[in-house]
Amino acid sequence: MGTWYEKGIFYHMYPLGLTGAPKHNDQTEVTDRMKELEEWIPHMRSLGCNSLYIGPLFESSTHGYDTRDYKLVDRRLGDNDGFRHFVKACHEAGIRVVVDGVFNHTGREFFAFQDIQKNRENSPYRDWYRGVNFGWGSPMGDSFGYEAWQGHYELPCLNLWNPEVKQYLFDVIRFWIDEFDIDGIRLDCANVLDFNFMKEMRAQTATMKPDFWLMGEVIHGEYSRWVNPEMLHSVTNYELHKGLYSGHNDHNYFEIAHTVRRLEQVGYQLYTFVDNHDEDRLASKLRNPEHLYSVYTLLYTLPGIPSIYYGSEWGMEGRRTRESDDMLRPCIRITDEASYHTDLTDYISRLGQIHEEQPELHMGRYQELTLTNRQYSFARHGDHSCVIIAVNNDENPASMDIPVPLHASTAENLLDHTEIQIQNGRIHITLQAGRGAILKIREE
Repeated sequence: MGTWYEKGIFYHMYPLGLTGAPKHNDQTEVTDRMKELEEWIPHMRSLGCNSLYIGPLFESSTHGYDTRDYKLVDRRLGDNDGFRHFVKACHEAGIRVVVDGVFNHTGREFFAFQDIQKNRENSPYRDWYRGVNFGWGSPMGDSFGYEAWQGHYELPCLNLWNPEVKQYLFDVIRFWIDEFDIDGIRLDCANVLDFNFMKEMRAQTATMKPDFWLMGEVIHGEYSRWVNPEMLHSVTNYELHKGLYSGHNDHNYFEIAHTVRRLEQVGYQLYTFVDNHDEDRLASKLRNPEHLYSVYTLLYTLPGIPSIYYGSEWGMEGRRTRESDDMLRPCIRITDEASYHTDLTDYISRLGQIHEEQPELHMGRYQELTLTNRQYSFARHGDHSCVIIAVNNDENPASMDIPVPLHASTAENLLDHTEIQIQNGRIHITLQAGRGAILKIREE
């Protein structure tokens, strides 16, 4: 049957941006924006999404990754009751909920850091952070130095080798499961987290909730170092993310196919995406906007767990600047959906429906069938069936001659429900510029 996440289609929300929350958390009162988030649930389901990655969520000072309190929902979004109700509403709609676990660092307003500021060497938390040194001062004016994430001193790094810190964070996860019934965690900065910390987390969370999913943010590196039976279930597939847009911009399907072949060796479902809260929108990266259709076709049919970043289903553009990520994290009212809606939205909804209905696209074996710079076809295998995917990144229509790896006489194009004849074990098909086909074949 497989787990829920192996069949997952994720929607990704950055809630502080989406709801237009203030950039700085200096308010004392709670502002309830959870009801606004709940209004997105029918839209997520209309896209075929059955899972949500939402974060950061917990009380922080600014952008959400400078945690102030791991056990409080950010007051700019609402309170714990509101988030509990939101998760329940998602579950009732058939949507699992995964939240950001920001465990590499905290904000400077976290209680343990403030205790060191106050009590220096006498603080019981002096070993909770990495590189604490009372012989020098930090650039932020502290009377001690410490290790900061990538030199950002507003983000002091936690000491994950300290058993007290580890236990504190495992208790936080248990709290999130008990209080909110979350289904998984996306580990921020997983590429720099201690491996033993992640191994212990896997062992502990396995006893907290069946099928609890651990996914890590990893940008570079050999993914199998993180994704294995002892550590994480999945990581962010930045390698394929890069290939999906540059393979189209450069008319180079070899880059995509080579990446897929290489990553097959990992043996687990990676979290696949075309943009997110840190990356320019796909519509801003592609030189030819017509390629949006073939990119999304590949996102939903290649091995992996596909994810849509809020707004991109409407072909929204957005680039990060040297000063700001704001354009990547816009405020959007879902009540305005009709004015955003495009043909791409309908196409992504259709892809979501196909992915949900075709088990071959969840865990089915991948087989490359044909490959040139501008055309590419592959199969995903099931029991006595397969789905063949073909895409064309040329500016002109292209005829393709595709070998069929099963004995069959007909194929159904799932995108338009037309029937195609199989002759001498091959399919002859013409694809429009920037478009694709998804063909279901049953063995006879």
